[in-house]
Amino acid sequence: MKLPVFFLILLFCGIENYAQSKSTGPIIESFGAVAQIDDPDYATDIAAEYNVVFDIMDSPDDLSELNTKIETAARFLNMHAQSGIPKENMKVALVVHNKASKDIITNTAYQQRHGLDNPNSEMIEALLDAEVVIIFCGQSSVSRDIPKEDIQPGVQLALSAMTALIQLQNEGYHLIKF
Repeated sequence: MKLPVFFLILLFCGIENYAQSKSTGPIIESFGAVAQIDDPDYATDIAAEYNVVFDIMDSPDDLSELNTKIETAARFLNMHAQSGIPKENMKVALVVHNKASKDIITNTAYQQRHGLDNPNSEMIEALLDAEVVIIFCGQSSVSRDIPKEDIQPGVQLALSAMTALIQLQNEGYHLIKF
């Protein structure tokens, strides 16, 4: 039997040597695991300021799943901090709307609506503790029947996602859309 080269490498080197490990922290300890990239060809400017806004509109259909789109902010912070960028050189904002609206409600509201704990509550709290600005679309709040009191404390309500995205970009934040 002839094995593909990929499997021969795994057999020869061992799977544990092939798979690169990922780690969380130092900013968000429980979320946002990233791989260390040794000797990249395109060097990271560790003296630059990184002001970014993530447009978060998607969410998993499985109500018990963590929203990895939101976790991207934790990965961004950890990846750059692990690479030597000081936390004070990173300003991160999330603008949440559409299907992702459910992910920023309180655990109590999530339990009332879906009958289970909000898998994103701890992550939202960790992001807020790391001074990530989380903005919820007011239009999504109304269309998805999520009153302000059901939003996790610290999440800000805006007129709309469109408005928040424009304002943040006018303030020098760069849009990252995944």
